[in-house]
Amino acid sequence: MERPIIEIDEAKCNGCGQCVLDCAEGALAVIDGKARLISEVFCDGLGACLNCPQGALTLTTREAPEFDEKAALAAKARLESPDGAERPAQPRPAGGCAGSAARSLRPLGGPAAAATDAALRVELPTWPLQLRLVPPQAPFLNGAHLLLAAHCAGFALPCLHRDWLAGRVPLIACPKLEDNALLLEKLTAILRGGRIAGLTVLRMSVPCCGGLDRLAREALDKAGCDLPLESHVACLG
Repeated sequence: MERPIIEIDEAKCNGCGQCVLDCAEGALAVIDGKARLISEVFCDGLGACLNCPQGALTLTTREAPEFDEKAALAAKARLESPDGAERPAQPRPAGGCAGSAARSLRPLGGPAAAATDAALRVELPTWPLQLRLVPPQAPFLNGAHLLLAAHCAGFALPCLHRDWLAGRVPLIACPKLEDNALLLEKLTAILRGGRIAGLTVLRMSVPCCGGLDRLAREALDKAGCDLPLESHVACLG
C-alpha cells in the first residue's frame, strides 16, 4: 500500500536521538551514530518525530507495509523493560504526545525576566517532570543529581525552585495515587544506566508520602547502585 512514512537524511543526522525520544511507537533507533528506521511496520507516518534539530527527518509517501500498532508497542515495551521481558502493550494515541519529549530548558531572559521578583523566579531545568514520563536514556540524565519530589511539594514550598532545583534534575511522583510498581520499574531503569551522580528525596510530612523514601531505597537496591541517598521532609504549617 502507498502511505506516509518517515524518511531520514543521513547526511544531516548527527545521532542526537531526539527523534527516538519523540517516537511513541519505537520505530526509530540510533545505530552507528545515525537515526535508523527499525521497521516500516512500526512507523505510523504521523510525524511526531519531525522535531529534529538538524532537519534530518521528513515524511514521504511511498509503497510501504501497513502500520502494525500491536507489533510496534510490543517491541517498544520489550526495549524499555529493565529486564528485557515483554510487557502487555498499552494502547496509546497514534503518534504519541509530542509534548512529553525529553528536553533541557533554559530560563527566560530579557527585560521580562529581569523585572521578575527574584524570590518568585521559576527556572525549570528539564522536561518532562513526571517520573513515569522520563525516558531512561534522556540526555539530561548524564551526570545528573536527581530530586525525587512529591507532587505536592511545588505547591507547598514557594521556595522550591530557589532552594531545591539548583544543580538538580526534578522528577515528581505520588506513591499514594500512582502505581508504585511502575514507578519502581522506571526509577530502577534510570539508576541502572549508571549515569546518575546523586539522589535526593523531597517528601511531604504526611504518612503516605513515606512511600517516596521506600521507592528510592528499593530502586537503588534493584539497580545495584551505591549512590548516597538524601531525604528531606517538607512540613505542613
